[in-house]
Amino acid sequence: MAKVLGMPTLLTGLRPGVSMSPALDSRGATILRQVVEMYVETGEPVGSRTLSRRLPLALSPATIRNAMADLEEAGLLYAPHTSAGRLPTEQGLRLFVDGLLEFGALSEEDRDAIALRCAASGRSMEETLSEAGQMLSGLAGAAGLVVAPKTEAAIKHIEFVALSPGRALVVLVNAHGQVENRVIDVPAGLPPSAFTQASNFINARLSGRTLEETRTKVADEIQANRSALDGLTQQMIEAGLATWAGGGGGSLILRGQSKLLENVDQIARVQEIQALFERLEAQETMLRLLELAQRGQGVQIFIGAESGLFNSAGLSMVVAPFRDGQEQIVGAIGVIGPTRINYGRVIPVVDYTARVIGKLLG
Repeated sequence: MAKVLGMPTLLTGLRPGVSMSPALDSRGATILRQVVEMYVETGEPVGSRTLSRRLPLALSPATIRNAMADLEEAGLLYAPHTSAGRLPTEQGLRLFVDGLLEFGALSEEDRDAIALRCAASGRSMEETLSEAGQMLSGLAGAAGLVVAPKTEAAIKHIEFVALSPGRALVVLVNAHGQVENRVIDVPAGLPPSAFTQASNFINARLSGRTLEETRTKVADEIQANRSALDGLTQQMIEAGLATWAGGGGGSLILRGQSKLLENVDQIARVQEIQALFERLEAQETMLRLLELAQRGQGVQIFIGAESGLFNSAGLSMVVAPFRDGQEQIVGAIGVIGPTRINYGRVIPVVDYTARVIGKLLG
């Protein structure tokens, strides 16, 4: 497990270019900073008396209450209950992320740990990306997500291996030496010779073709009855090639989904999150994720409904694109979690992990 980073270093003022709310003077910025920091730590409302003990400024609880009232009027804080402390609104979190949050570079130890978790040696690219998603999930206490790139490289070898009655493993090796595995359903009662015949049939037609080109050629031959294959073997070949097929490209890997359901006791809320998982698996959502990741350089942070992927409050997404050897964006990696995720810890880790994955693809 990668070493987790400590709490971020926070500024007392806004970064240049970030607009300041009329209520957010230097004192207001300090108070908002502390409220968000404590919200990230505990998830609980923050009261003026607690703040007075934590603030670097010598302010009375009464003065802090007045300042918090100004922040509430500006839409940056809110009180979940009467006479309770305050929590940051999504607008307050956005201002915090844009203007009050500063995070340092990852240490050498952090970078080495991430690189080790993402090492591709002896693993398929899908397994490597899955491990990266699992790592981010554990680090952020959120769901890790990876938009895996579609295989575009020329195919070097494909093999069908019998697993159990009605099940087979399809092993694909591309020209870069990357290995992908899929388990498929096959017709019952296939003899061992059918697996060998299917492998030989496809490999004889690769000739430097991509997976999609191979799939098209094989389909044409089968349709024209030029394959000299029996019907059951044809079904296995079609199923094996189709498992990588898909319009638009890529696949979505989700890890740690259960973390989004922890401490959720409202049935409607559970249903919202389950609907989010279903939506994430749709092809158009993967394309939307890539589009969001390309909006700017590096990591993108979406709070609440800003991404358009989920309409309910209480969730944030941190996502970064990764690039292939030609510097083309081919996928994305990040997390979806509660709005109280530790942005200062998660953002640099997501950014560096995306860079590591890009180097592997390059």
